[in-house]
Amino acid sequence: MLRAAAALLSRKSTATMDEVARAAGIGRATLHRHFAGRDALVRALEELGIREFEVAFDNARLDEGTAVEAIGRLVAESEPNAQLLAFLVTENQLFEGDEVNEGWARLDARVSALFRRGQEEGDIRIDLTPAWLTEALYALVGACAWAVMDGRVAAKDFQYMIIELLLGGARRSVEK
Repeated sequence: MLRAAAALLSRKSTATMDEVARAAGIGRATLHRHFAGRDALVRALEELGIREFEVAFDNARLDEGTAVEAIGRLVAESEPNAQLLAFLVTENQLFEGDEVNEGWARLDARVSALFRRGQEEGDIRIDLTPAWLTEALYALVGACAWAVMDGRVAAKDFQYMIIELLLGGARRSVEK
């Protein structure tokens, strides 16, 4: 049920609970027995997303090789759930108030530590904070997921586009 909801809401974030129930192949009453409303459904999707991304982080073996290599693996491991991340990042209710899910804090800490390591290794710019680079990574993964869904970016270019922009920057280097 959650995966069907994630698939639908990733494509259509304004979907109603009726549409979510239809996508899951269940009745609205059944959906409401599991989730009192949209907020409860989104919170459950948030928990699913955190679990999925924790698995992706583990599979990316962030402590192996250089930080740049680990970032590449992290983007690759995040790709299957990029649409869910795109949805979750745009859900304002996830970030309202003082209650930030501890799972996001754990994920943020892992990614920030990875960028910090890359800075210490001399491979990543030190003028950008690890916290900003973490946010930029999430934003690029989400934006690329939307672009792939809309057909504006080829799915095969997902990893390349993110890594090149994140690590290479948008400014062209000019030899002097």
